[in-house]
Amino acid sequence: MFVALCLFLGGAAGTNKLDSEESGVRESGRAGKIVSSGDFPERAEENVLITAESGGKLDRRAAQRAAQDITGRMKALSEVRSVGEPVPAPNGKALLVPVTMNGDKDDAINRVGPLLDVSAEADRTHDGLNIEQVGTGSTAKGMSDTIGEDFKRAELISVPLTLLILLVVFGAIIAAGVPVLLALSCVVTAMGLSTLASHVLPETSAVSNVILLMGMAVGVDYSLFYLKREREERRKGKSHLDAIDIAAETSGHTVVVSGTTVIVAMAGLYLAQEATFASLATGSIIVVAVAVLGSVTVLPALLAKLGRWVDRPRVPFLWRLTMRSGESRLWPVLLRPALLKPALTLVVSIGALLLLALPALDMKLKQPGQDDLSRDIPVVRATDRLTDAFPSEGTVHKVAVRAPADEAGQVKAALRRLIDRTEGNSLFAHDQTPVIRESADHRVHTVEVGTPYPPKNPKATESLKVLRGWVPEALDEVPDAESGVGGAVAQGIDFTDHLEERMPWVVGFVLLLTFGTMAVIFRSLAVALSAVLLNLLSAAASFGVLVAVFQHTWAEGLLDFDSSGTVVSWLPLFLFVVLFGLSMDYHVFVVSRIREMAEDGASVRDSVREGIVRSAGVVTSAAIVMVAVFSIFGTLNAVEFKQLGVGLAAAIMLDAVVIRIFVLPALMTALGPWNWWPGGTSRTGREPSAVPVPAGTGEPTGPAAPYVQSLVPGTDQAPSPGRPRP
Repeated sequence: MFVALCLFLGGAAGTNKLDSEESGVRESGRAGKIVSSGDFPERAEENVLITAESGGKLDRRAAQRAAQDITGRMKALSEVRSVGEPVPAPNGKALLVPVTMNGDKDDAINRVGPLLDVSAEADRTHDGLNIEQVGTGSTAKGMSDTIGEDFKRAELISVPLTLLILLVVFGAIIAAGVPVLLALSCVVTAMGLSTLASHVLPETSAVSNVILLMGMAVGVDYSLFYLKREREERRKGKSHLDAIDIAAETSGHTVVVSGTTVIVAMAGLYLAQEATFASLATGSIIVVAVAVLGSVTVLPALLAKLGRWVDRPRVPFLWRLTMRSGESRLWPVLLRPALLKPALTLVVSIGALLLLALPALDMKLKQPGQDDLSRDIPVVRATDRLTDAFPSEGTVHKVAVRAPADEAGQVKAALRRLIDRTEGNSLFAHDQTPVIRESADHRVHTVEVGTPYPPKNPKATESLKVLRGWVPEALDEVPDAESGVGGAVAQGIDFTDHLEERMPWVVGFVLLLTFGTMAVIFRSLAVALSAVLLNLLSAAASFGVLVAVFQHTWAEGLLDFDSSGTVVSWLPLFLFVVLFGLSMDYHVFVVSRIREMAEDGASVRDSVREGIVRSAGVVTSAAIVMVAVFSIFGTLNAVEFKQLGVGLAAAIMLDAVVIRIFVLPALMTALGPWNWWPGGTSRTGREPSAVPVPAGTGEPTGPAAPYVQSLVPGTDQAPSPGRPRP
């Protein structure tokens, strides 16, 4: 009912999308806000590009006939508002037919189909010519058909793959299906709730992908924690309900703690003071909170209702494999170096991670753009040909000026002087004369100045710096004018600079809050400090892998991308926060098991050994699921999601293998009793005495029953000295 209600309310409310013009920062953000305040009528623009099939000189007569044919057909469409005169390219290799569509610009993707059909038909009927369409709707549709299909494929693969891995882990179909069911219900619920939240904080288009990524990760993780512990207790002879109760007290507590640390980490993104990060933080926090809620309510209820059916139907070979009795032989062998020679193991393992982190010192950041897209996408190739023939249609700087209406004449004169100043300068495009636009109230004026260089070219950045210097000079005679220069290049530079400025605040917040949370939960400053340091080490190593893979060319063939020599600018901050949150899942789970053993009187070495061995199956299974799901994102065409998938997969693998097998046990063994300073390992709170529960009352019986009884109102059990908690 809760899932259905969230979906219904989200669908009824609709999504409040983030306006890219109003979400910028610094000068480009100011320019975007000025443009938005002008309330310019925004119409979808399409460009039909006619070139020679050979790529050489264009046959003017054939091109004009094709242009007339296209113009006549376009004008007959209800989706078309107007068709402009054909514009020849200065190099004589292309002819451009500009088309303006009717209706809302944001809905152009759904109405551009008939226009694309006209262009495709013209391409078929005019031999020797290559006819393509590029514009608001056609570009969005072309990207959606490719990248959108990528995401659909990723979603379709991730669920069966997760189910298959869990089937190997549990050996039973229902047990494997429960985590997937919980994760999917969390994702669906969070999408409905995030739609409602978008009316407070506008939502970016990437939120649904992040919700899927985070929801599948934490939803499966939390279910694994519960199911594995419940099964472990049943194998020890506990009744079904007793096993669930013990799982609630131990793994359920871990889930709440882990979820809290993830939420705390994600909340750090709000300190970035940027609308996109605020949207991503909101979506992530919602899906994690829903996963925690489901794990401590629906999951134990479902397990109680299923009873023994949770282990049905069994897959014969896999079931025998998962139910083998006796201790694993592998984990004690892997842990032996850390337990016997902790200092040496620490030095070697930390040294290896620091070597992996070394490339991160040379990290270069850049906002992704058109030049980072795969050239296998048809619309990207068409855009390349368009900008080659008409540079003004490619990279543009948007100059925006706001001034009192009575100064409109002075503003237009200043902008004309600015346009004249760009003439003859090789940093700017000269194929078309820039057009000054004026708002209906005469207060806002804009002009787009093109540059012949792609955004990643240093010349494009130089042209922006020159223009930003010229604009204030041109407006010297307009004292009340407010101005700014925006556009793709400006947004990328401003965004990167803003993140570099805000990153220390976000990182400091996450570290401080994580340290405080862990110190309160485990009553140990040593555990809190080691958690922060180990997760920093893991994140640094993953950044090193990211830089090594994507700033260089050696992995281009392997991962099917063209290296821009940079890392996507928003990724390090987002990756750091996500990694810190997800890594804490494992850390809290493993350290909780170690502490359980220590509270039962085991030595530090034995506690570390038993805690890690007993939790190894869960951590490994969860890590395999995460790495598998994140790796799918590494196959997408969009470079930012490719980098996100590879970065997350590498980080989780390093965390589960190097940190959990070598660094953590070696560190805890070396620290000895200092691990629990200053709180120690003494139990706090009441410990219920063993009061049997009559059979047939529906209450659990067995060793866990006294603990459950102590939670029932009206029963005030006295502690049993020396008796360990079940």
